[in-house]
Parts: sequence; C-alpha cells; structure tokens
Amino acid sequence: MSKRLLRSGVIVSAMTLVSRVLGLVRDIVVANLMGAGATADVFFFANKIPNFLRRLFAEGAFSQAFVPVLTEYHASGDIDKTRHLIAKASGTLGVIVSIVTLLGVLGSGVITALFGFGWFLDWINGGPSADKFELASFLLKITFPYLWFITFVALSGAILNTLGQFAVSSFTPVFLNIAIISAATFISPNLAQPEVGLAIGVFLGGLSQFLFQIPFLIKQGLLVKPQWGWNDPGVVKIRTLMIPAMFGVSVSQINLLFDTFIASFLASGSISWLYYSDRLLEFPLGLFGIAIATVILPVLSRKHVDAESSQFASTMDWGVRMVLLLGVPAMVGLMVLAKPMLMVLFMRGEFGVSDVNQASLSLLAYASGLLNFMLIKVLAPGYYARQDTKTPVKFGIIAMASNMVFNAIFAYFYGYVGLAMATALSALVNASLLYQGLHRQGVYRVSRQTLLFALRLVVAVAVMGAVIVYMMPAFEAWLAMGLAIRIAWLGGLIAMGALSYLLILVILGLRVHHLRSEG
Repeated sequence: MSKRLLRSGVIVSAMTLVSRVLGLVRDIVVANLMGAGATADVFFFANKIPNFLRRLFAEGAFSQAFVPVLTEYHASGDIDKTRHLIAKASGTLGVIVSIVTLLGVLGSGVITALFGFGWFLDWINGGPSADKFELASFLLKITFPYLWFITFVALSGAILNTLGQFAVSSFTPVFLNIAIISAATFISPNLAQPEVGLAIGVFLGGLSQFLFQIPFLIKQGLLVKPQWGWNDPGVVKIRTLMIPAMFGVSVSQINLLFDTFIASFLASGSISWLYYSDRLLEFPLGLFGIAIATVILPVLSRKHVDAESSQFASTMDWGVRMVLLLGVPAMVGLMVLAKPMLMVLFMRGEFGVSDVNQASLSLLAYASGLLNFMLIKVLAPGYYARQDTKTPVKFGIIAMASNMVFNAIFAYFYGYVGLAMATALSALVNASLLYQGLHRQGVYRVSRQTLLFALRLVVAVAVMGAVIVYMMPAFEAWLAMGLAIRIAWLGGLIAMGALSYLLILVILGLRVHHLRSEG
C-alpha cells in the first residue's frame, strides 16, 4: 500500500505539474496582454465567480461527499449498484447546476453588484469605475457556463479517482490552459476588448475538459444516462454529507471572494496584484497539497470502510509528512524569490516594475500561509473519509469569522496586502482546528517519526534559504538583466536551493523509508 500511495502521488503530481506549468504560461500570456490594470481586474473577477461555485458544486464539496459513498458502493462488488448511484447522482446534480448556471447567466448584473459592490456604487453614481461594472456583468455571461462543464468534469474525475485512475483527472486542467492561451493568441488580438476573448477561452476550456473525460468513463463501463434521484438512498447520503461540506471545504474560496469585495473599493490593480500572487501560490499548492489530498481520500475511505483505524492514522501521517517535505521549502522559496519569480514570469508588455513590487508584497503575505493551506487539504479528508462533514463546517465558520476580523484590521492599515495577510492567518486557524479535532476524536495525532522528520526539514530549509539569499543578485541587477539571463539566474537559484535542501536532509539521515506509509 505504501508503494502504491507514493506511486499514485507521483503520478498525480506529474500530471498536475504539466497543468500548472501551462497555467503559468497562460498567466504570462494574460499579463503580457492586459497587465494589472482595470480591464485585467474585471476579467479576473469574471473568472473568479464561476471558479468559486466550482468549489461548491464540483471539485470541493461534491467530491468530498461523493467519493466516500461511491467507495462503499464500489467495495460491494456490485457494478450495477455502482452504475445506479452514478446515474442518480449525475442526474440530480446536473439539474441543480443547470438551474444555477442559467440563473447566473441571466442575473450576472446582480452577482457583479454583490461581489463588486464598489464598482456597482460607481455605476449608480457615475463614478470612475462604472465601466468596470458593465464589463464584468457582460463577461460573467460568457464565463458562467464554465460551471456547468466543470461540475461534470469533477464528477467523472471523482469516479476515476475512486478506481485508482488518477492521471486522467490530474491532466484534464491542461485543456483549460490551452484554451485560454489559444484565445489570448488568436481571438483577443482581433477584438476591441481583448478580455472578451479570454472569457471565450474560459468557456471553451470548460467544454474541452468535459469532452476529454467521456472516453475514459466509457472504457470503465461507467458512462450512464443521468437520472433524477433526489430521494435515492445514495443521493440522500451524498447530499447530507455535501450540504455542510459546501461551506467547510470552500472557506478559503469564500475568504478570497470577500477579499475581492473589499478590493473593489481599493485602487485599480489591487485585484490583479492579488491574482498574480495567488497564482504563484497555487502552483505548489496544486502540485503538492491538492495532489496528496486527491490520492489519500479514496485510500482513507477504504480504510474507514474496512475499519482499519491504525492504517487510517498511518495514511494521514504519510500525508502530513509529504506536505511538510514539499510545502516548507516551497513556502520559503516563494518568499525569498518573490520578486525574481514575478519578473521572470510576468514583467513584460503591460506588466511593469511597479506591478512586480506591488504583487511581491501580497505574494509574501500569501506564501506565509502556504503550509497551512496545504495541511488543510490533507487534514480535511480525515473527516470526509469518515463521512463527517459537520465538524469541518464548525471550524470553517470560525476560520471565516476570523478572516473577516483580520480583514477589518489589516486591510485598514495595509490595503490589498492586508487582505492576503488575513487569508494566510485564517488558514492557520482552520488548520489548527482541524488537527485538534482529529486529535480529540482519537483519529490521528502526529507521530514521533513525523516530529523528528519535521526537525530535519527545519534545519535543511534554513540552509536552503541562506544559500539562496547569499547567491541572489540585488534587485537593481535583476532589472538590468535580459529575460534569458533572468531565467538562467532564477533556475540556478532554485536548483541550488533544492540541491542544498536535499543534501542537508541526506546528511541528517533522511532515507526513502521515511517517505513511506506504514499502512
């Protein structure tokens, strides 16, 4: 089991790496096209709303509720029973998300007024941001159908993950990035408003992801005709788990939307600076944190079904060790290399030196919470696999309330950077509560092996950070470099940092067996 876990983790991370690299290419293209100005703010806003709902209806809450129930059905060995559950779940979810999508397209102005209230006020009063409100309402009509496509993408991905077919769902986001890059290259330059072309790219990206996974479901014999089944026992169980999970798993997304609401009152560029820094944060979060969580949820669900409590805890411990191993150096690396990364990736076209400086500040704040964001992804499945979605909701409410308090304090003093600081601190609150809850329930506590493992990591990452800082050129020197030289320097610093980190870990006695689950 430990080798299979490690192999599955590597597969998901490898597929996710391809997607995240293309995601960075996409952001580079968008930054070059629009920079961090008013129109960029509007596009990121129109893209963020359906992505938030995606967490509610698709990848987040639904998957967390659906996978444990599907695992039970699959474990029974009755394929007809499994197909019946999939038919009822897909039909019921499909009707609901179709209604939501239709309402979103028709009511885009209301949604924009709700989450971009500062723009709405300017629109009513004839202020300088009135055009932002009108443009955002229009773009939402184009991007909102993405929610419908991605919901079924998440459904089919959850089915394939339960069967151990992790590569397909991990590779699927590549098509969204390709669609947006293609739209930015071939559609946007031919339009008076290039952001409209990007919105079309989001729509096409959702459609292509939807179509990509269908052949794999056919191959598994699990492409079934959707049926309405609100009162079906399996669906009842899923929605009972899903309703609280819709909030619990989406706390960070709600916090980000709250940030967007406040940022609509701040200077132009605030939403874009937060977006670009968040995109760099999402790279290691998706590559490591989400990948590990994707792998362990089906495994934890099977351990719970089989009543293997010791192996359940062992799998949890493995997930925490992997997060520490990869998350700690990623966090420090992002903080130390914030400006060089932003310069190499985004500083061209409409994205200038000032944008690098502004985005680097929010990246520092976001990066300080990276480890906690990743731990949330691994600790939450400890509840969902046991079909306990209510406890994370309680913790999520506390975390969201704390985020609002932190926002009120830090945004007043530090503007958009304060919003990132508040998000990072609320992640600390959420992760701490999740761990304490598992500890109190006797489900999981950090093992002595993991504590010793963490001590080695602290020493190694301190050396890594010192090596990077010592070798890194001054900011003025970065500005004087050409793009090729910047890329070479950044690549060299990352390589030297990684090499020093691994070397110190080996010197301190870390071996391959420390990376395996005892279960």
